[in-house]
Amino acid sequence: MTHDVTRDWLAAPDGAHDPLRAARHSARPALPKRFYAEAGVAAAGDGYRLVLDGRPAHTPARRPLAVPQAALAQALAEEWGAQETVIDPARMPLTRLVNTALDGVADRREAVVEDLAAYAGSDLLAYRAGDPERLVAAQSAAWDPVLDWAHATLGARFVLSEGVMHVTQPETSLAAVRRAVEAVPTATGLAALHAMTTLTGSILIALAVLHGRLAPDAAWEAAHVDETYQAGIWGRDAEAEARRAARKAEFDAAARLAALSA
Repeated sequence: MTHDVTRDWLAAPDGAHDPLRAARHSARPALPKRFYAEAGVAAAGDGYRLVLDGRPAHTPARRPLAVPQAALAQALAEEWGAQETVIDPARMPLTRLVNTALDGVADRREAVVEDLAAYAGSDLLAYRAGDPERLVAAQSAAWDPVLDWAHATLGARFVLSEGVMHVTQPETSLAAVRRAVEAVPTATGLAALHAMTTLTGSILIALAVLHGRLAPDAAWEAAHVDETYQAGIWGRDAEAEARRAARKAEFDAAARLAALSA
């Protein structure tokens, strides 16, 4: 049996689409072969759409793969253009995030805002070590400036706790974080914020990146102060380092999407 992979990404001449066939194909371990010669960008409505050999591309849910920003659309085209003999989603982090934004965030904005705002109730930065002194100092150096920024810019002051004992944050602070999340105007920006938050455990770090207060590398290091400290004592584990590097690549892609969505 043959399968025309172009029908899953491109507009079919008759508009037909078989979701069961697409699902079966996506479950196969073999990566689909590259089926286009050129990836580009075309103006579409109020934005810009990815085109493959001039034909409009779609998300997995068959929505137009289109974004409001020309630079973001061009970055998507570059990802598709960089594919070689096969199409490897692992090498297309921006495309995966944009697909998530268009298929999973755009129609569920309130639920995504709610999920993100909930992180403020147990943000990583509020839970501090009591000892040793070197770890306490490292956490303070990495986290206090972000908390100061959140207070000065967002109007959110956070109560700190030693250890893992839950601390209830002021309602005014939780509301301030929620307003900051609600203010993100685009689905792609919200998807980027969600990815950065889940990868770091901190909505405050993610918002600081989104607002340009923290560079992505500094944000990642701030989110992993504890792991860096432990590695300094016990040494680095190659397997753990590989997992961390993979997550860092995802974070960098989310930070780039946040910048391109601005």
